[in-house]
Amino acid sequence: MRERPAGRLDLRHFERRDEPLRELHPDELLVENVLLSVAPAARAVMDTDTYRPRLVVGETIPSTVIGRVLRTPSGGPAVGSLVAAFGAWEEYSILGSAQVRRLTIPAPLEHYLSVLGQNGLTAYFGLTRIGQVAPGETVVVSGAAGGVGHLAGQIARLLGARVVAITGSAEKNTVLTTQLGYDAAVNRRSATFVQDLSETVPEGIDVYFDNVAGPVTEAILPLMNRHGRIVCSGATSAYDGGAREAPGPAGLALAVITRSLRFEGFLVADFRDEWSAATTVLRDWSSSGRLVPKESVTTGLDSAPAALIDLLDGRNVGQAGVRLRPDPPHAFE
Repeated sequence: MRERPAGRLDLRHFERRDEPLRELHPDELLVENVLLSVAPAARAVMDTDTYRPRLVVGETIPSTVIGRVLRTPSGGPAVGSLVAAFGAWEEYSILGSAQVRRLTIPAPLEHYLSVLGQNGLTAYFGLTRIGQVAPGETVVVSGAAGGVGHLAGQIARLLGARVVAITGSAEKNTVLTTQLGYDAAVNRRSATFVQDLSETVPEGIDVYFDNVAGPVTEAILPLMNRHGRIVCSGATSAYDGGAREAPGPAGLALAVITRSLRFEGFLVADFRDEWSAATTVLRDWSSSGRLVPKESVTTGLDSAPAALIDLLDGRNVGQAGVRLRPDPPHAFE
């Protein structure tokens, strides 16, 4: 981060730095990164504390990294093995042994940024553990074309729910309903958004998977059924120059009380002990074609800032990422 953004993100807020690798501590690995994630949370942490303290000027943009182990401590992953970890936008990462997750299930590496990575796990646990979706319920997903959202809707459908998408364009809605199995979709930028949404959920909403917060969530509240569940996964409406200090959705407390709602946030790390079992389920769904991940991957480290800006402007469907080098040969042998 070259300078802290005061408003919408721009290329001037980034700079590339080349630095020598430091010596590794005894419990650290050196990883040659193959893929990096591009996610809205990278914008949020430039401004404020999130799952980690906010960035300081000169600090590297955080992200998920997928890479090949070059050096390893005693008892660590084997040299040449593939790992995922929370690292940064960098060609090489130095990581503690406890930070890395060994990749053992053969799959396209891009899937470990999306359906088999943090986004797939977020969607899975958000719906099964927080939302507790039951067959026949109505689930609404905001930010439904994003990295988490496009998977959340498909998982809700696999759990037997009727699924409604909220996105920012008619084109995205078409992709979700014709390619990914959403039952219906509405455009939050439409002048008739509130009416459109109401007409699309005539029996109300049982579970709302919230990736955006703000005015969209405000429109959702009057449509929630009694004992409904609101899964707080993201707040992208506030990430890029939004009113971060503004009060929450109007009427939130009254709606939660009078409709007996559960309004709950979470981090995917809360379920770390269950990641392996969940990844097996997600792999089975995706390999059978019942869960279709979408990825948009640019090439080269210098493409990362523009990819993040495009994502925040709503120009992507699915997971955004950056490829730094080809997949290692015989990656899963």
